[in-house]
Amino acid sequence: MISEIKSAFSENRFAIILSVATLLISLVLGYVLAPSLHSFLNPVAEDLSRKVEEGVIQLTFGDIFLNNIQIVFQMFIYGIALCFSLVVLAFNGFFVGYYVANAENLYYTLLLIVPHGIFEFSSCILACASGLILFNFIFRFLRSLWNIENDSVRQSLKTAFDESSIKLKQAVIILAVASVLMAIAGFIEVYLTIPIANFIVNF
Repeated sequence: MISEIKSAFSENRFAIILSVATLLISLVLGYVLAPSLHSFLNPVAEDLSRKVEEGVIQLTFGDIFLNNIQIVFQMFIYGIALCFSLVVLAFNGFFVGYYVANAENLYYTLLLIVPHGIFEFSSCILACASGLILFNFIFRFLRSLWNIENDSVRQSLKTAFDESSIKLKQAVIILAVASVLMAIAGFIEVYLTIPIANFIVNF
């Protein structure tokens, strides 16, 4: 199993690097272009704050993990349309960059983001990459199906799937790793982030 995980990462480095670049660029642009993004992202931030205040979203491990894991699976499923995985990742990067840029206390805000953000951002990067790999699987499957001649429909589908299934398996493996990282991020965000931030500030 360890070797399969290593292969999934090593054979899909481009998808992972592209996801890393998308997140970093969107974070920077979200921060730099915060004034221009205000009319677009501020309603999202206000709606999120309202839902937390009203108890629609509770800052419990279950609610936070459920909300974040939905984003993870969105990026995976949206891989069917290639760019939409990157769009979801970029939107989240823009939002975080915008949020940090508008923070009243930048130092304390970063302390509240970084501990769980290390795992959450890593999870989002891998989730996006898994979506891109899913697209790769679909592309390979259709290409193999197109090139098969003189087979029954059922046999053609089986042959095409066998030739491309490694990418589907790798996409699922990376999605599973992303899910585990998101669970760790949720645990840290709920139980450790504020105590760590307060400890560092007091220290």
